[in-house]
Amino acid sequence: MKDFTTGRIGIQIFRFAVPMLIGQMFQQLYTFVDQIIVGNFLGKEALAAVGASFPIIFTLIALVIGIASGGTIVISQFFGAKDFRMVKRAIDTLFIMLFAAAIILTSIGLPLIEKIFILMQLPEELMDMGVSYLSVYLGGLILFFGYNGVAAILRGLGDSITPLYFLILATVLNIVLDLIFIVVLGWGVEGAAWATLIAQGVSFFTAAIYLNRTHALIKFNIRKFAFDKKVFRESIRIGLPTGLQHTFVALGMMALMGIVNTFGTNVTAAYTAAGRIDSLAVIPAMVFAQALAAYVGQNMGAGKVERVSRGLWTTLFMSSMVSLVMTAVVIIFKYPLMGWFTQDENVIRIGGDYLTIVTSFYLIFTSMFIFGSVMRGAGDTLIPMFITLFSLWFVRIPLAYLLSRNLGETGIWWSIPTGWSMGMVLTLIYYKMGRWKNKVVVKKTA
Repeated sequence: MKDFTTGRIGIQIFRFAVPMLIGQMFQQLYTFVDQIIVGNFLGKEALAAVGASFPIIFTLIALVIGIASGGTIVISQFFGAKDFRMVKRAIDTLFIMLFAAAIILTSIGLPLIEKIFILMQLPEELMDMGVSYLSVYLGGLILFFGYNGVAAILRGLGDSITPLYFLILATVLNIVLDLIFIVVLGWGVEGAAWATLIAQGVSFFTAAIYLNRTHALIKFNIRKFAFDKKVFRESIRIGLPTGLQHTFVALGMMALMGIVNTFGTNVTAAYTAAGRIDSLAVIPAMVFAQALAAYVGQNMGAGKVERVSRGLWTTLFMSSMVSLVMTAVVIIFKYPLMGWFTQDENVIRIGGDYLTIVTSFYLIFTSMFIFGSVMRGAGDTLIPMFITLFSLWFVRIPLAYLLSRNLGETGIWWSIPTGWSMGMVLTLIYYKMGRWKNKVVVKKTA
């Protein structure tokens, strides 16, 4: 556990962020390796089908992830205030909520899979593979929530190293199982889904056993879990705007995928592969934002507002340097990177165009995330939600549709950085207003 309320700010945030950065890179390897193996051994059609599944998965889990982030902020603020009894109750409440949500979402999602794919205009030749992959994945949501819940809670307590160990275990196991299920046993796209779920399950149960024996605050005993209504309400208050934001972002991803799908299998496959490379490249910005949110939560809980601004500018500088490096790497090596997923020249060319356009705006994406994390760490999530939704639904999606009519798939690519730019401007304006300083859950005079 790490106390962010005292000490050297830059070193604290950097040391906290680095294990998270390594962890997120490993976590992205789940889908990264899945899609490399799928694309090379099962073909571009399978690659496109798996890629089309992810917006649906994100849509189904987005609301829960957002509310859970509110619970993580509550945990970090109680920890900053040194109220360890409430930290324990907040952790119990979060786990109860996550497990209940997993059961509900699985029950709702499974019967709707094919109808959702039809709504997204998925090409007919991809339908069976998409349904097969998504059916297996949704069946294991409880393992996904359990595993990610452990990691989120530990980050709220300032521990970013322990989740890394279990993440490495899960990633290595996932790669091995991918090769066994797809290459050796010939299970097709279902094999990729089973590999991911089994790896997450093993990692979650291993983490539960380890933490039960070693951690003072985290104990996995369903019979002793205590549900706290006040903590739940605070988690909803803080997390619901973020959850709704994630949900509408996920719906936006589905809408974009629907536009992409109208251009056929090659464009869908290229969008899948290039989007996976893009997701890996923007991880540093997102991780530094997560680290800053935990830092802000603890310092706001301790009443040390003056440390928040210093943490912001320090984090912005570090994350911007990393983003510039990622921009250069992706642009220079875009075609070899695309070649990891497929040998189809058309898919590689289309994906290269995507990466050239989108990667050039990573610095704007980074700044938007860093400024937004200050408000979220302080518990002010409502206005950032509206900013994100406006940038997506009133800028990116309409532009994607309009530009694609004249520029083809390239118009979709240009809509992405345009949405980021609008989001960055609005987020900076709201940060300067300073209203987020009055949204803290735990008020304590420094």
